[in-house]
Amino acid sequence: MTGVAATGVRVLGLVLRRCLTMAVTLAVISALIFLVIKLPPGDYLTNRIAELRASGEAASVSRAELLIRQYGLDRPVYEQYLMWVGLWPGPAGFSGLLQGDWGWSFEYDRPVAEVVGDALWLTLVVNLAALAFVHAVAIPIALYSATHRHTAGDAVVTVLGYVGLAVPGFLLALILLFYANRWFGLSIGGLYDPAFTGRPWDWPKVRSLLAHLVVPTLVIGLGGTAAMIRRMRANLLDELAKPYTVTARAKGLPPLRALLKYPFRMSLNPFVADIGNLLPHLVSGSVLVSLVLSLPTVGPLLLESLRSQDQFMAGFILMFTAGLTLVGMLISDLALVWLDPRIRMGAR
Repeated sequence: MTGVAATGVRVLGLVLRRCLTMAVTLAVISALIFLVIKLPPGDYLTNRIAELRASGEAASVSRAELLIRQYGLDRPVYEQYLMWVGLWPGPAGFSGLLQGDWGWSFEYDRPVAEVVGDALWLTLVVNLAALAFVHAVAIPIALYSATHRHTAGDAVVTVLGYVGLAVPGFLLALILLFYANRWFGLSIGGLYDPAFTGRPWDWPKVRSLLAHLVVPTLVIGLGGTAAMIRRMRANLLDELAKPYTVTARAKGLPPLRALLKYPFRMSLNPFVADIGNLLPHLVSGSVLVSLVLSLPTVGPLLLESLRSQDQFMAGFILMFTAGLTLVGMLISDLALVWLDPRIRMGAR
């Protein structure tokens, strides 16, 4: 077996092991999520029934009690969890996450799949755009700053980096909202023009999305960009001072090649390893920004579902975030195998 084929077999084994680990991890996370959601006393329906009885609305009480029986909320907690996952038959048989049934949103009185439909992929679009912005802006600036140490440009980058770290995203969003309206009479909230609300996706609506995507991408990505610049600059300076880089320069290797061949690749390792944490961090860290900019993403939905104890909605969104984390970790593992020969040779 050739070296390339052997490496491919090792990488395939790594992927299969990671997928098995991901399945077990998701099972554990689902149990923890359900347990934490059930810890506060009561739930949406029991609280709602108490309110309706106090106001004398008997018909609505009957509807709420029917939902309790329909979704097995009157059963023991372990049965409720297994029914939610899809491993225990409920009143309608096996119908849970494993069967593609995300549950019912009691707050919106609609299936969870309908409530979070567009919000899921819009969340991915916004946060992947922010992720691309972070890397596209931070990497060139960090390269310049590390190779022009103690210059005026390096000082400007350092100051801007500290400002980016210090200014909260929601505050920047408020500032942009205020001055965009005051100076230009523009409303930059949302992800598309209000005229497109409820309309099917077509090219005009996509163009509106792309135009409105600029501000949230800038606001969400600014803090991550500043942090990445500072960290990559420090990593590059450390790599550039190592003997192999000094030797490469002494042997006449062109400066750009000497920079990109190994120092730059090695400085990327920590950031590639952080992909698993970066994706869910962008989702959870952009909740306030989404509220300020009125973004139709899952962040505000999660906040509202936790506040109202809408357990199926909250549970699914938390599982979605956990899945993002695990997928990000798998991507980072594969990227590290490709990026670093030492890791590739050690993949077993």
